[in-house]
Amino acid sequence: MSARASETSPGLWTLAWRRLQQDRVGMTALIVVGCYLVVVLLALMGWVAPDWTREVGVNYAPPVFWADDQDETAQPSQAGQALSGPVPLYGLQDPLATELAAIRAQHPGAQEATEVPRRLSLPLGGDKWGHDVLTKVIKGSETSILVGLVAAILATLLGTVMGAVAGYFGRWVDDAFNWLYGVFTAIPYLLLVFAIAAVLQQKGVVTLVLILGLTGWTGVFRLVRAEYLKHKSREYVLAAGAMGASHMRRMFVHILPNTSHVILVQLSQNVVGFIKSEVILSFLGFGVPVDVVSWGSMLNEAQNELILGKWWQLAAAGVAMAILVTAFSMLTDALRDALDPKLKY
Repeated sequence: MSARASETSPGLWTLAWRRLQQDRVGMTALIVVGCYLVVVLLALMGWVAPDWTREVGVNYAPPVFWADDQDETAQPSQAGQALSGPVPLYGLQDPLATELAAIRAQHPGAQEATEVPRRLSLPLGGDKWGHDVLTKVIKGSETSILVGLVAAILATLLGTVMGAVAGYFGRWVDDAFNWLYGVFTAIPYLLLVFAIAAVLQQKGVVTLVLILGLTGWTGVFRLVRAEYLKHKSREYVLAAGAMGASHMRRMFVHILPNTSHVILVQLSQNVVGFIKSEVILSFLGFGVPVDVVSWGSMLNEAQNELILGKWWQLAAAGVAMAILVTAFSMLTDALRDALDPKLKY
């Protein structure tokens, strides 16, 4: 009897982890998401895809498994040969011919040094500039996932604080926050995002994070407010108030841990939604600038390539995004099931 009494009952997160381990689909999704996050971390540190702007292949280099000797896109570029050979002037005399000849005579190896050999095919193909699509997909995942994660954290933080204040204090405070919630939800979400992006007229990762984070807090607010309305009148909160605990302590020390499972699931859902929103914004030209690559900018560039029959950049970005979004959605469902105390395995 004493041995049983001395045993510590496992907490919510311990039980949730045990349930998640029993879910094969959830663990597979967790591994896939973890691999993506590791790639993003390596890209941030500069260990993976640091030179995505380097022109390593010929224009529209096909994938290795699609390369064909008869394909015109697989032939070497003639640009270097055209520049090195005589330029037709149609009977006119080049005014800089003497100076250029003197410079070439003084530096005979300069032209050969500037010529970089290009590959006829790349692992996942190349774009119109000869950039490696595989490297662009890795670097693009860094931008898209970072925007999704940081914006989701910002939106979840705002929604949690406002929902906690509104649900705990109620009365006119709740009415004020509900009015603000009604204003944001009265406008369709994507239309609101497009309007703010068009007004700002400033592209960048920070701008995307602010746009998505400041407009995507409504879902978290609604759920957290409902949880605080339910928990503020329970015995453990009333007992904490009777013992002299302040409102801040009751809100964020006593009630918040009991609503953390709802916040975590909503955070995971927001990451998926904000990655999609970043892709849509960048695809429509409201997202990242031209010197930054993301999955959305790759899809925007690939729509013109698709007309020419160059489908590999579209396929690479689409498949990479589909795998991550599917894995995150499955992980969200697994977390929701694992954190549900009423569900028995």
